[in-house]
Amino acid sequence: MTQAEAIAWLKTHLHVSRETLDTLETFVEFLKREAESQNLISASTLDHIWSRHIVDSAQLLLFTDASARQNDWLDLGSGAGFPGLVIALLTNYNVTLVESRARRIDYLQRAVEMLDLTHRVRVAGVTLERLETAPYSVISARAFAPLPKLFDLAARFATNNTLWLLPKGRNAQAEWEGAQAQWGGNFRIMDSVTDQEAGILVGTLSGKRKARAIFETQGQEK
Repeated sequence: MTQAEAIAWLKTHLHVSRETLDTLETFVEFLKREAESQNLISASTLDHIWSRHIVDSAQLLLFTDASARQNDWLDLGSGAGFPGLVIALLTNYNVTLVESRARRIDYLQRAVEMLDLTHRVRVAGVTLERLETAPYSVISARAFAPLPKLFDLAARFATNNTLWLLPKGRNAQAEWEGAQAQWGGNFRIMDSVTDQEAGILVGTLSGKRKARAIFETQGQEK
């Protein structure tokens, strides 16, 4: 997907305005400058930011409910701002970006100010373990942690109605199958528009299975 194709996709599928596309362009140029002094994204993706990072982040909006009343979005391990900053630029969500690395925190704070998002985007410069507990309507995580650990750390921020949007690459199916021994939920695996072999876990989490239930299940399998 070229930059032109990525922009066309954003216009067609998400109805992104010319003004917002200009703001995304400003963000991309900012990211490229910053990437010269710190490893924000893989060097191999620098020439493909629009497809590998912008559209890859924006496609998560295809699975959200625009009519939902709650609009608090928690983005785990935000790094260079994907998907959190892109979501904030394309929507009215109040977004919390969780990032614990000092240089990334500084970069994100400057990006938020430059993009005039300080009224809707908060940079939580702490580890997830230290973030205050609060319910969020959407939780996203892009290359944050293996699924069981991710749920262990982040389940306290979710309700039964919280929508989880988890790009998991080519291991999406295997990760969810492995996590089901410990966690219950209703997830489906959706195809990524930027990688035909990659999957996005989309769904809700019902909670951690009791140790006894896990033991009984393992016993039946034997």
